[in-house]
Formats: sequence, C-alpha cells, structure tokens
Amino acid sequence: MRVERVELRVVRMPLNFVFETSFGSTTERSILLVTLYGEGLEGYGECVADEAPLYREETVETARSVLSRSILPRVVGRDFANPEALVQSMAPIRGNRMAKAAVETAFWDLWARSLGRPLWQILGGVRQEVAAGVSLGIQPSIEATLEAVARHVAQGYRRIKLKIRPGWDVAVVEAVRERFPDIPLTVDANSAYRLSDLSTFVALDRLGLDYIEQPLAFDDLHDHALLQARLSTPICLDESITSARDARIALAMGAARVINVKVGRVGGHLEARRVHDVAAAFDAPVWCGGMLEAGIGRAHNLHISTLPDFTKPGDVASASRYWARDIIREPLEAHDGIMRVPDGPGIGVTLDRELVERITVGDPVVVGG
Repeated sequence: MRVERVELRVVRMPLNFVFETSFGSTTERSILLVTLYGEGLEGYGECVADEAPLYREETVETARSVLSRSILPRVVGRDFANPEALVQSMAPIRGNRMAKAAVETAFWDLWARSLGRPLWQILGGVRQEVAAGVSLGIQPSIEATLEAVARHVAQGYRRIKLKIRPGWDVAVVEAVRERFPDIPLTVDANSAYRLSDLSTFVALDRLGLDYIEQPLAFDDLHDHALLQARLSTPICLDESITSARDARIALAMGAARVINVKVGRVGGHLEARRVHDVAAAFDAPVWCGGMLEAGIGRAHNLHISTLPDFTKPGDVASASRYWARDIIREPLEAHDGIMRVPDGPGIGVTLDRELVERITVGDPVVVGG
C-alpha cells in the first residue's frame, strides 16, 4: 500500500455538556484529524491529544509538529506491505505515541479498505456488538450526580463510571451505591491521589465497585502495587500503561488487575492488540477507554473493542451524548447499552466534508503530491 499524501487538519467541536475531572473542566475539543491518501482510497485517523499536557505529555500542537516534521517524511511516498511495516518506519522516533497512533490507525483504515474488509475482522475481533459504558464527569452536587446516573441507567448503559477527586469521592459514591445497589459501578481518579490517602480507598473498597481506575501517579507502579495489596477491589490502570511492556510489568508486580486500553495512548492498534494479548495471558480483563473522541476515533475504538479479552464495557457511549453534530455521516449510537460496530470496509464511516471544512481551525497541512 503506497501512501501518496497526508492531510492534517484541526477541527474545533463544542461538547454538549461541561465534562469535569480532577484535571479541570472541558467544554470543547480541538481535534487533530489525519487523512491518508493512497491508490484512490482514503484512510482516517484521529489524534486524541488535548490542548494542554494534563493527561499525558502530548498536546495537539506537539503532535502536529512531530507529525509534519518527523513522522510524515518517513511515511509519505513509501510503499508498506502492512501496518507492521509502517509502525517499523516510525520506530526511531521516541515517544509521541498519540501522534504515531493517528497515522497508524489511519493506515489500518486505508489498508482494510484496500482489502475490502472491515477493520475488526483484520484485527482479530470476534463480535460485531460492543457493550457500552458511560463516564460521568464531576457534577455540581450529589443530587445532580444521582439524576445523571438515573438518566444513563434508564438509557441502558452497562456500566457507570464516576470521576472522583479529593473531597469528591466517598460521599458521592456511597450515595450512588445506596440509590443503585446493583449497577456495575466504577470510579476514575485520573492520578489525583497519593498512597497517604489510603483511608479513602479503604472506604471505597466497601462499596462493591468493579474497579478503581488510576488512583495514583501515572508513573508510579510501585505505589499502585502497595495499594492493590490492601484492597479487594481491583485497580485498573490507564495513564500508566503506554505499551505491552508496561502492562506486563504492572500485572506481574500486582499493580493492577484490570487494564484500560486506549489506542492513542499506546501508539496505535498494533500495540493495543499486544497489550490485550499480555493482559489475556495474566487473565486480566481489558476494556476500551475514551478520550472524548469524535466519530473517527470512536469508530476505531469500536473496532479494537471486538477482540476477545475486551470483556468489560468500554467508554464507547453514543456520539450524540457528546456532540450536537458529529464529523462523520454514519450515526454511532448505543441501543440498550450496545454499540454496533460499523459495517463496510475499513472503519466503516465517512467524513462529513461540509461540516469538517466549516469547523476547521487554520489551514490544513498537506504533505505529498
């Protein structure tokens, strides 16, 4: 498959609601879209980096710079036998996994379209329906949280995740558990706590949570292992896992029992599949995390979620929950907590060109003929 040219463009999309986490509040997303052109076809990728380096180190601007200056010159005008060959061409560039993933996922899409097959089949998926969970940001009050949980339970979502931070944790989770004693419930701290907050986690440990996600620092597997040893509730790692190697070390040392797989965080589908395989070897379930993706990223998430060890509901809620209008023409909507993986070659969705042009910020960057 020859990559003839690549287009980079940033689009700005307002969210339907304020999404608050321990990092702060988000009201809109600036999203870097990557389109690969080759042999009369197009492949789409979406960079999940945010505008500020709060989740991990990358940002929209760093990704755009690294792509245009360092990654794309290694890709454009070259023939690749498969996605593995493309990944190998980017291997000398250290880190910058979100930037790499945007190109790698776009190539998977392009390659699958050239074969006339849906991506999930090529990745090794075993199903075309994915259980959807929902991630609820920090609400103005406990009562507002209970109302939000009730609304999403009524919509059929298979797991409710609550964002927490110091001072907004045990009381709100206790209230939700009391009102909804039987729902699958998790919490996500986004690295907001320290090991000295053990009493908070001991209290959460009594509330029947499916897992506690990323409670401690993103780069501290040691303290996660110490915390996991004190809890019966599994710890799920997110920010800490950037590769299959990270997953192997974390699971081997007892720092986690569940892994959140994010395609962008680990550098693309190939590494995401390796993380999946490592977790399966440890009998540790995985699920697909979300980064407030628009339609391209959401479609890629659905395809990777079809692999066999993705046994827990992922953050693949309906696109209409987030956006008044998505950037793709095909609706990605959950029905009774189930998302159908798009049909058709590649990721099975197409860009809404008119909308994309209208919400583009600045001039697109085109590399190649």
